[in-house]
Amino acid sequence: MGNGFFTVCGIVEIDGKVLLVRHTYGSAKNRILCPGGYVEENELPTTAIEREVLEETGVVVRARTLLSMQFKSNQWCAIYALNYISGTPKSDHHENSEVLLLSPEEAIERGDITNMSRELLKIYLKNKNGGIPQNDYIPKSSTEQDYVLFG
Repeated sequence: MGNGFFTVCGIVEIDGKVLLVRHTYGSAKNRILCPGGYVEENELPTTAIEREVLEETGVVVRARTLLSMQFKSNQWCAIYALNYISGTPKSDHHENSEVLLLSPEEAIERGDITNMSRELLKIYLKNKNGGIPQNDYIPKSSTEQDYVLFG
């Protein structure tokens, strides 16, 4: 079950290029953006971004750092820098019609990228090796499936 309140997106670099998708619906239809989506009920944001990237592109990733947060009065979005694990990028032909690998600089200059993704890539370039790293701490009352700490 999805929701409209908690969302995630991520930036994954593969051989010096970032993974982007061409969206097929909504206000971003036919524009390129960073992959992401909604956090499902009882799902951690890190699990959600890893699932969303896999579903949309066929690429396995792991959350490395919390790069940024976007807040609206009715929604938040956690933006992650992701580690590429495996997989060949390909479109899901549902939510996106195309998967692209572009240098961050090239993507920023394109006229068909969403404004939000452009700003996220600028943040990424400034903080490529920064952000708030994931901490290994898990309290005894939790498991890695229901707990994550950054910082």
